Amino acid sequence: MSQRGRGMKPTSWLESLNCAIEGILWAAKSERHIRYHFVAALAVVFLALFFKVSALEFFLLVLAAMLVIFAELMNTAIETVVDLVTDEYHELAKVAKDVAAGAVLVTSVGAIILGYLVLSGHIFPLFDSQPTLGKEPHGTVPVGALLMVVILIVLLKARYNHGSPLRGGMPSGHAAVAFSVAVSTFLFAESFLIGMMVLVLAVLIGQSRLLMKIHTPREVFLGALLGTVVTLLTHLVFV
Repeated sequence: MSQRGRGMKPTSWLESLNCAIEGILWAAKSERHIRYHFVAALAVVFLALFFKVSALEFFLLVLAAMLVIFAELMNTAIETVVDLVTDEYHELAKVAKDVAAGAVLVTSVGAIILGYLVLSGHIFPLFDSQPTLGKEPHGTVPVGALLMVVILIVLLKARYNHGSPLRGGMPSGHAAVAFSVAVSTFLFAESFLIGMMVLVLAVLIGQSRLLMKIHTPREVFLGALLGTVVTLLTHLVFV
């Protein structure tokens, strides 16, 4: 049995490097989500090379991909330690795993936004784009409004501490997000019909939360109001 097999620390930098590589390979072999992130990173690097992005843009894309993979590796490490400590259900063990998974989610959302900021000028308006971070990409205001709505939902649910995640609480997050998207569609879409269709969809989402008895009418109404008001104010201030 090797020294590492007996639980001792690596005795050289080379052995430490081997430990790190073994850890990455074990995680990639054991966790499919890490494999997904590696595939996504591969796609991002390919797109960066294909569109010949600037050095700064390439650095930011690689950094975002590395941060997502790092967060997923830490999530895997925490889950492994929790499973080592106990194989029975414990509320704190669940919290540890959920918070670690939340770190991956937050990092992934940030990476997606950064990827959009960098690549949107290269992918969407190919005929007249100026692919630099200095140019405002399309859809910044709707996306920014939606992000503010999501952050406010998290803060309000943490403040009122009612219900369980994705099931109840003040306000209805589903209604807030749905109406934020509907308002942005009305304001930015060229077709009134499309705006009406999205609004109907938002109303149906709110109704579904009532039919499933996940939210009260007050929670759904305040969620819809939150999404509508924040999105409207963001449009009025920043457009």
